[in-house]
Amino acid sequence: MKLASLKHGRDGHLVIVSRDLETAVDAGDIAETMQDALDNWETVEPLLQARYDRLNTGKGDFFTFVPEVCAAPLPRAYQWLDGSAYINHVELVRKARNAEVPESFYVDPLMYQGASDTFIGPMDPIIAVSEDHGIDFEAEVVVITDDVPMNVSQAKAKDHIKLIMLVDDVSLRGLIPNELRKGFGFVHGKASSAFSPVAVTPDELGKSWRGSKVHLPLLVEYNEKPFGKTNAGKDMTFNFAKLVAHGAATRELCAGTIIGSGTVSNQDKDGGAGRKVEDGGLGYSCIAEIRMIETIKDGKPSTSFMKFGDRVSIEMNDKEGNSVFGKIDHFVEKYKKPKAKK
Repeated sequence: MKLASLKHGRDGHLVIVSRDLETAVDAGDIAETMQDALDNWETVEPLLQARYDRLNTGKGDFFTFVPEVCAAPLPRAYQWLDGSAYINHVELVRKARNAEVPESFYVDPLMYQGASDTFIGPMDPIIAVSEDHGIDFEAEVVVITDDVPMNVSQAKAKDHIKLIMLVDDVSLRGLIPNELRKGFGFVHGKASSAFSPVAVTPDELGKSWRGSKVHLPLLVEYNEKPFGKTNAGKDMTFNFAKLVAHGAATRELCAGTIIGSGTVSNQDKDGGAGRKVEDGGLGYSCIAEIRMIETIKDGKPSTSFMKFGDRVSIEMNDKEGNSVFGKIDHFVEKYKKPKAKK
């Protein structure tokens, strides 16, 4: 099943989207918002599924699906926990600054709690104050849970994963180091994240969803050129069941909690650092990663972060080449102060 939220008020209006992402049907009589659906998942899921099945046969009062009018599937969420499940990325970060990866990082996931009050839609602009802040995209896979009990086992945690989507976890790399040096996490270094138009249930992925991982390439284009095609199921040290269990270790997670994989990152086929797409590699899911590789190789980075007007798109296709979640596709725009009210 595929679900989306049309822009409406603060929390959007829930619609059901066809498998081919061409049409949609209203779901407001079942659940007005995505959060409503998640709060009552056991009751509403069969109703949503029945209407989804009907939509895919071309029946019902459907309309053309337009991603441009979509908010994030959850326009705001009670909780956003982002992990760092790809140790290859962490290893590159450490190596670029001549630091070792602590052994604990291989058994205990990194995770931070991010801001979740102002997510942006798949085609909304990235708003930034200054190019000097080091604007970067981060292509990731995320899951949404129902209510998760405290101290849930990894085996049971996987059953609480109800929806999957993509995210551009926008980062301001120039601000993050100073915040981290304070030893209390970061706030300014993370701009509002953008999510794919559609969230899908795990069964939609078929055999590509196994081991609580999505085994499909994550396609990134930067300024309309291929930048990354890393496989989200490869080199993922901690699967989503582990990440959910980690997030719920000492507290319950409420329905609508979003948990991210962190930047998808693959080693090269020879086990070394990844190569650019144009050089026959899988590329990268963020600019920071290529900068780290440049630093390791040349002593300093040569690739710049995003500028105003730059464009990034993020998408994932199934094995037949069909878009699964729709596309995140947006530009960087300079922040403009709102005009004072007269």
